[in-house]
Amino acid sequence: MAQKEDVFKKIVSHCKEYGFVFPSSELYDGLGAVYDYGQMGVELKNNIKRYWWEAMTLLHSNIVGIDSAVFMHPTIWKASGHVDAFNDPLIDNRDSKKRYRADVLIEDEIAKIDDKINAEVEKAAKRFGESFDEAMFRQTNARVLERQAKRDELHSRFEKAMNANDLDELKQIILDYEIVDPISGTKNWTDVRQFNLMFKTQMGSSSDNTMDVYLRPETAQGIFVNFLNVQKTGRMRIPFGIAQIGKAFRNEIVARQFIFRMREFEQMEMQFFVRPGEELEWFNKWKETRLAWHKALGMGDEKYRFHDHEKLAHYANAATDIEFQMPFGFKEVEGIHSRTNFDLSQHEKFSGKKVQYFDPELNQSYTPFVIETSIGVDRMFLSVMCSSFEENETRVVLHLPKPLAPVKCAILPLVKKDGMPEKAMEIMQALKYDFACQYDEKDSVGKRYRRQDAIGTPYCITVDGQTLEDNTVTLRDRDTMEQTRVAIDELPAIIGRECSLNSLLKKLEA
Repeated sequence: MAQKEDVFKKIVSHCKEYGFVFPSSELYDGLGAVYDYGQMGVELKNNIKRYWWEAMTLLHSNIVGIDSAVFMHPTIWKASGHVDAFNDPLIDNRDSKKRYRADVLIEDEIAKIDDKINAEVEKAAKRFGESFDEAMFRQTNARVLERQAKRDELHSRFEKAMNANDLDELKQIILDYEIVDPISGTKNWTDVRQFNLMFKTQMGSSSDNTMDVYLRPETAQGIFVNFLNVQKTGRMRIPFGIAQIGKAFRNEIVARQFIFRMREFEQMEMQFFVRPGEELEWFNKWKETRLAWHKALGMGDEKYRFHDHEKLAHYANAATDIEFQMPFGFKEVEGIHSRTNFDLSQHEKFSGKKVQYFDPELNQSYTPFVIETSIGVDRMFLSVMCSSFEENETRVVLHLPKPLAPVKCAILPLVKKDGMPEKAMEIMQALKYDFACQYDEKDSVGKRYRRQDAIGTPYCITVDGQTLEDNTVTLRDRDTMEQTRVAIDELPAIIGRECSLNSLLKKLEA
């Protein structure tokens, strides 16, 4: 675990050193759990968003996009339940003076038991070699059975407490299982209490004429209140979806793990409207569709898993997370939820206006059910960085999925004379309309290769004396470091084949 934590620290440091992510307001000593994306980070982030957007809107003729406002009428948040129920269960340690989410402390304890069980299994697998029967070992080994029983009991108590919203039981679990504060190492805990996560501000031109409004904690409600606008103006027929990318804001008390949990973040959400009774079928379809989107990036199928929710939100009848293996464990990057007809029904109730769909095939009106897919841009960014980072004896390299890389190719004259810079700039001029390119002539070509490896550039194109004779260049591959001689005319096809988003989108269609 310590080694993985060291790797994560290196990734965080790398993000700052190479212009991916900066602490916000660093000139003024920073602002907690808020970050800025640098010149490389914003390109990677935009490429992630473009991949998501095009996978939604280009590959599905029945999904369209909107961009709703951050500020919305405050009654919307009353209708959605956020005013009354958008809370986290928090607990303080009196010695460290730190505050934690009680549910996360317990989930971490469950994960620790799982790690101990897996360590026993791995140790036995090495000892017995090919003859090892993992299933039999898990069913018969005394230590594994003891830990599994402890885990199952903890899991059962936790699930019941969360579903009952029993704050006293959450604290009792923490005490019974002797969960300690990671900083002070003590069990000197306060009671668990609820804390609302929404930011509130005022809107109005004078102090006696203001209205309390909220910074939106999610982008979904902007879609729901525009359901009829989109359906009617777009002449949409169910099933259809509405997609949106936008900022959301949560006053996270326990913000941690770099950009994994922030107070200002970005979401990519799609709400898919279906007939009542068909929602679970669509829920399963979207689970597989979204997992395929992640796996197409080639970051390792084994790094993903589904995690079904222990506690369903009051509006849901099915919910699962797509988790990715970060250096600090499997963590949620995307949620898929069957939200029933809760949201549209609530907005109909609170607005006093009919929010229904007339189905011409059934010749009846009804409130559609909704399947939600919601992915955090920042968490997706972090999963890409964690998966791509490699440090070895010779170099630090980001093996970014090539279509997502901020820079697709670097054009490098071997020396700054003999017409090589001019030829390199000519190649750059030809490629820059289709690919993000960099021109670099400073330092030795080896140092320039290392700089490009560190920002994840898939290809380096080196112009040398032979280029001036036969119009060929040396093309270096980031991942293999192999160098091949290719004609300048072939560069657009080679780079396009590996680096265009089309290659990813076609994988999804295959």
